[in-house]
Amino acid sequence: MTKKEKLTMTYLCKKCQKNKTYLIAPQDITQALSKRFVLSVSEIDEIMVSLANQNFIDFVVSDGKNGYFYCVNLKKAGQTYLIDAKKSRRTMGLLVLRSMFLATVSFVFGIILRAIFKS
Repeated sequence: MTKKEKLTMTYLCKKCQKNKTYLIAPQDITQALSKRFVLSVSEIDEIMVSLANQNFIDFVVSDGKNGYFYCVNLKKAGQTYLIDAKKSRRTMGLLVLRSMFLATVSFVFGIILRAIFKS
């Protein structure tokens, strides 16, 4: 997933509750992501189609008086997206810490071996 897709999915997960369908305007998504990215409506359309293809959401475009809206419903993978993202960040952090620990241990072990065989 791209950063834009991740941020959009995070926004949708926070906005939509488990089994309910919500009406969300593309302008709401643009406004929520405006701190990091400038998105056009066509980019949001592409992102929504991509998220639907990846089985995170179901959405239908609905026309209204004030423009069009997305009728968004989270699928099973979409409902667990925030939890899965948190788990993957934690796993990556633990992997980095373990690598740093092993590098430090091997460095200390190398210094000890050098001191032993130098004398």
